[in-house]
Amino acid sequence: MYNLLRNILFLFDAEKVHYFSMNILKAICKISFIKWIIHNIYKAEYPVKAMGIEFSNLVGLGAGFDKNAKYLTELETLGFGFVEIGTVTPKPQEGNQKPRLFRLLQDKALINRMGFNNEGAEIISNRLSNWRKNNPKSKLIIGGNIGKNKSTPNEDAWKDYESCFIALYNHVDYFVVNVSSPNTPGLRALQEKESLKQIFKVLQNINPKKKSILLKIAPDLSNDQINDIIDLWREIQLDGLIVSNTTIDRNNLKTSKIEIEKIGIGGLSGLPILEKSTELVNYIHIQTEGNLFMIGSGGIFTAQHASDKINSGATLIQVWTGFIYEGPAIVKNIIRALKN
Repeated sequence: MYNLLRNILFLFDAEKVHYFSMNILKAICKISFIKWIIHNIYKAEYPVKAMGIEFSNLVGLGAGFDKNAKYLTELETLGFGFVEIGTVTPKPQEGNQKPRLFRLLQDKALINRMGFNNEGAEIISNRLSNWRKNNPKSKLIIGGNIGKNKSTPNEDAWKDYESCFIALYNHVDYFVVNVSSPNTPGLRALQEKESLKQIFKVLQNINPKKKSILLKIAPDLSNDQINDIIDLWREIQLDGLIVSNTTIDRNNLKTSKIEIEKIGIGGLSGLPILEKSTELVNYIHIQTEGNLFMIGSGGIFTAQHASDKINSGATLIQVWTGFIYEGPAIVKNIIRALKN
């Protein structure tokens, strides 16, 4: 059924379809009885404790899907154990020029150059506050993925991360510092050790409840850069990593080079990134002797993909592109297989 619906939706602009689909789901979930039915179809219980937090299951939705925290109820209804909102910046920003989200059907992949489009920390903070008040019994864990505004120079980036951290602090369960998106000019330069140290020390000093602060890294880092991040973990007690963000690599794709060139720049996600991101999880796990907490992300479509991430060293996993291609049963299917 979903395959038929997906084929129809894939005839239209990817970003427009995203919001159309989620708004339809939002409208449907306002009918309590139908929401109850959907919840019972897709619920997936598989309790996991990580970062000192009780998760209903280990499958989360990566940042970039619900940038503005508008669809938390609907995503919880589909069975997600946690949802990472954002990337949130201090000031609202439109992001890059449209179109900026593209499907690579032959590769089961997406290319995006969204550019941290979001409504800004103040509006999103207020929305989260209201959602928490209206859903006091919810078990959904919410992560806050934070970044810098495009107009902020790198030397002042720490101020943007601090501002978002303060604004969201009382409304999210953990934080993610995003310095690895390829769609904000110069952002990836902040993955260098000294820049990261400055950002994390600032955030750690204003973290009274000791909420976990994770770092999201790119899959395109060199071994030296990865080793620097591992050294940073040892030096400042980094809480963990999300491995990984999208890639700028375009090698070994089935989609024609002409089509790829036509699409242009952006971060590639989906099946082509699976092997690279899983190998990165495994490398870090070995180098840290299994002591560095990781959320595995990148190319997860099936229970086998999820299992590979976990066996490589991830404690939790996140889907995104796999959710688009596989449909709303992805969480239930993964959890059911992991239980067996």
